[in-house]
Amino acid sequence: MAQEELDLVLGEARSAMSKSAESLERDLMKIRTGRANPVLLEGVTVDYYGTPTPLKSLATVSAPEARLLVVQPFDPGALGEIERGILRAQLGVTPNSDGKLIRVPIPELTEERRRELVKAVRKLGEDHKVGVRTGRRDAISLMKEMEKDGDVTEDESHRGQKLVQGMTDDFTKQIDQLLDAKEQEILTL
Repeated sequence: MAQEELDLVLGEARSAMSKSAESLERDLMKIRTGRANPVLLEGVTVDYYGTPTPLKSLATVSAPEARLLVVQPFDPGALGEIERGILRAQLGVTPNSDGKLIRVPIPELTEERRRELVKAVRKLGEDHKVGVRTGRRDAISLMKEMEKDGDVTEDESHRGQKLVQGMTDDFTKQIDQLLDAKEQEILTL
């Protein structure tokens, strides 16, 4: 019975830490690196007939060239609103419409802007590491509580705590690898 409870706590900790790492991966995709990536426009919402609507529900976004995104609306009447939505998102890009589709050129990043992005990426990584450490703290406090209540032995609790620390180290290393890869991507001209 005690091992099942510890396994449950370990599973919850792994899930919380995993969510933090996956969330960082999604957030890093949205950071512009000077190359066209449709994910850049993922968070854009468009005022479509008075309703805030995600861009991906109104158009397809593709990257036919390294520095160009093309937005092809399903409804040509929404072209103007889509263009305004991209501008309102303040992504540092200027959409150009030809009446049928919108071209979004991705400007080259300056060295100063690259350094700012690296700082932002590092801060984002630290925020997600806090999520991993919160998962560790919650799991360890649960194990200590279970030990205090007599549900698990002291040895089982310590063994579980070591496993949680190992998990924490693994996820922290995974986050560091994601950050290093994104930093290289940003700094590569």
